[in-house]
Amino acid sequence: MFDFYIAHEYWFAAVQLALAMLGMGATLALSDFTRVATDPRGFSIGIALQLLLVPLIAWALISVSDASPGLAVGLAICAAIPGGSVSNIFTFFARGHIALSIALTSIATLACLVTTPLILDLLIAHHLPEGFTMPAGRIAMEIGLCLLLPLVLGMLYLRLFPKSAPVLSRWCIRGSLFVIGLIVVGALGAGRLDLESFGGDNIIWVVAFIVILSAVSFVLPRVLGANRADVAAINIEVTVRNTNLGLLIKASLFPAAVGVSDPIGDNTLFAILLYGALMLLVSSLMIPAHRRGNPASPA
Repeated sequence: MFDFYIAHEYWFAAVQLALAMLGMGATLALSDFTRVATDPRGFSIGIALQLLLVPLIAWALISVSDASPGLAVGLAICAAIPGGSVSNIFTFFARGHIALSIALTSIATLACLVTTPLILDLLIAHHLPEGFTMPAGRIAMEIGLCLLLPLVLGMLYLRLFPKSAPVLSRWCIRGSLFVIGLIVVGALGAGRLDLESFGGDNIIWVVAFIVILSAVSFVLPRVLGANRADVAAINIEVTVRNTNLGLLIKASLFPAAVGVSDPIGDNTLFAILLYGALMLLVSSLMIPAHRRGNPASPA
């Protein structure tokens, strides 16, 4: 059974991402992309943090920690991917600026067609095995097919069938979570998630990464004059990343093979899944903290 997972890991990753983005698209309208014009300060701060500061923080941690290849690639992937669709839901619960959250998610997702391969190449090219070439073109193509295409199809479905779009969105997200569960079970059963191999030091660095992201994305927008609702949206958007896309990139860079050991790929997978778990934990603390400071959630 676990050999089947290893042989088809890439398709597990592709399906969970496509389902997640189809579900996200079924909640988005074109007007969500244009709302940034009404709030340029919050959007400018948020997108700068996403595309510039997060990769710089990852680079600093990779350099300071003298990271192993698996940790370096895992942190780089987490830094290169945009915010996840669940960040919009968390922003709603935190009484943050929902339109800003949706705009940041949407624009960063569109931009990642270019930014993700570029950031990965800059951060980890020298951490990869000798002779390994960063498949920037393939990553961009996969982002287009598995992320942007389902997103557009979901938006089209919302436009054509607005009444049933929420149902489609719910079931797509549930399906994506189910497939992620299969990935975790499959990776555990196949021995791909080895805590001893990953190491306690690497866990500390992943924890440090998310703690720094959550702290900086809270403090810096406040210093730059963002209001409380915007701070909540930016804080959650920067912390809650699209690990669905991260899993696909890992499967593309390091495809699993039955009977073949791949420490770099396995530790990369561990780092991405660990970050995904930690971001949910950190978000559970962020939401009540922001709710206390925000009396209502702006549309």
